[in-house]
Amino acid sequence: MSHHNSGPRAHQLPEADITDMYAFTVPGAQGRLGLVLNLVPWTPPNGRFSDALIYRFRIRPITADASEPAFFSVADAEAEVTIDCTFTTPDVAQTGTCTVSVGGNPTGTSVTFAVDDEAGGATDGLRAFGGPRWDPFFSDATALVNTISTGKLSFTDHGSILGDGKNVMSIVVEVDLGPLVGDGSIVAVVGESVIGGKIPVRWERFGRPEFENAILGMKNYDPVNRDLEIRDLFNAEDAFALGPDYLGAYHARLNANLAYWDGLDGNVDWPVDADGNHPLAEMLLADFMIVDAWKPFGDNTFLEIERAVRDGRPHETMGGRSLNDDCMDTLYTYLVNAAKGPRISDHVDAPTRLASDTFPYLAPANPNPPEAPGSH
Repeated sequence: MSHHNSGPRAHQLPEADITDMYAFTVPGAQGRLGLVLNLVPWTPPNGRFSDALIYRFRIRPITADASEPAFFSVADAEAEVTIDCTFTTPDVAQTGTCTVSVGGNPTGTSVTFAVDDEAGGATDGLRAFGGPRWDPFFSDATALVNTISTGKLSFTDHGSILGDGKNVMSIVVEVDLGPLVGDGSIVAVVGESVIGGKIPVRWERFGRPEFENAILGMKNYDPVNRDLEIRDLFNAEDAFALGPDYLGAYHARLNANLAYWDGLDGNVDWPVDADGNHPLAEMLLADFMIVDAWKPFGDNTFLEIERAVRDGRPHETMGGRSLNDDCMDTLYTYLVNAAKGPRISDHVDAPTRLASDTFPYLAPANPNPPEAPGSH
């Protein structure tokens, strides 16, 4: 659950609490994008979705551009592909519907499915599933908390998954990208939970794993806003169009916390500029997952596209994030030593239940999940 606890209001509405998002090439089907949005931490094995929420994927074409502060140029709103998933009243026979729009205009493509039916629903270019599944995220969350609180890398040779076997509510979508964004387009993906109604309200959003918690959340190193909980402000913003009002606060927090991560090995691999700006701040502030679904499916490809652009080379993989991707080790290593030194591992290298390479990918829900800790 790399996004759970991403701000105070995530606890106020568990049905809208995003825990993770994944984006990858569908195995054996280049040009077809696989998407997973997980929510509702510690859900029971017979869990259901809220009928008051819109569960949304936002997809925009993106172009590598080293002249941009974030190293990428994102297409405007008219090119945005939106996949909105909504659900009927939560009962035993709940159904869901996912609908595709481009530039805010429905394409006419939608699919309906019964919740917890592994076959899902399918139509030309679109397939969807929804239901409780075994949480696929794996990392040593306790060691991460200790690393943040002590100022020392606290990963041991025997990492463990906090609450291993817990369930989440999963939405899984496959979509053909070519007709929507053009063949060969790299895309940026954001997952959102939105309170429905005549005036929709974005409640949470997800771009990259652990950004809000491991990078944006720490207050004690921020010399400007040490008492400010900044994450709810960030989560409420449009990932593709951050407003001007809090940019200074975001930059101050990122510059401080990224420098903290860089110093954990005693070396400076990411020297800041004369104004104290960290080289990764702008790229990470553009908080979306970058994936090339025209490259073959692969594991452990997280951040490869971003790293390639920074290195001035063509990317080699799909990027994005598969369900079995050991993304946390990749993230730690990049933050601490710019991937120039030894791999920083939390020694949790795979989930207890591996995801499969066939739809709907995630392992079935645990019929006897652990109870949630009191603080969760």
